[in-house]
Amino acid sequence: MSLDALIMGVAFILIHLFANNLIPSERIRRLKWFSFSGGLAVSYVFVYVLPTLHKEQIIVKKYGDYFTMESELYFVGLIGLIIFYGIQKVVRNAQKTSSPGKVKTLFWLQIIFFGVYNMLVAYTVISHEVLGIQAVFYGLAVGMHFIAVAHDLWREYPEIYNKVGKYVLAFGIVAGWTLGIGVNLSPLTESVIFAFISGAMILNVLKYELPPDDEAHFITFSIGVISYTTITMSLKFFFQW
Repeated sequence: MSLDALIMGVAFILIHLFANNLIPSERIRRLKWFSFSGGLAVSYVFVYVLPTLHKEQIIVKKYGDYFTMESELYFVGLIGLIIFYGIQKVVRNAQKTSSPGKVKTLFWLQIIFFGVYNMLVAYTVISHEVLGIQAVFYGLAVGMHFIAVAHDLWREYPEIYNKVGKYVLAFGIVAGWTLGIGVNLSPLTESVIFAFISGAMILNVLKYELPPDDEAHFITFSIGVISYTTITMSLKFFFQW
């Protein structure tokens, strides 16, 4: 494991343990923070996730006897999106009609899914060997994404999240490290994993991470998009990321 991946992993763990301490308590500042974070996340999807998904699709073309549509990984991403959306939909509907015991059970379903999601993200960071300044900018976007996810879970289940949930999410990062160090998967398998988590991340960013229209601060959102996109695209141009 590279030092860069180790530092990012530690940062991701600390984010899950202390996410709510990082978010401003004053309403206007909090809305601006989430708008800026949402801007970074949207930019990350378009300047990194989608282009990388395209590169991964090119990689699997060498398995030409089985992959002839040139869109198989996008289909895998769609599956990730559907599964993520389905779990979120079931949990949110149950919160309105179910008993507290059933809601608690569904919370565990949700938190375990996010733990697996974190594990796959951590594994992808290691397997793709994201290093140096590239690790800083991509780690920043993923870290802000993790903060938004952690805050959303804490807001719905504050007591159980603080007691157990955040540790499950942090353990997912550690499990991803372990998988990345101890298991060598084929390039095809790694591409499928990346596609699956990309679908889940795209949905989470566009549907759950962006503030609602009446709570969004568009100027701050635009600053997040423009600044992250400009810097990242410039670094891609000069360093051939």
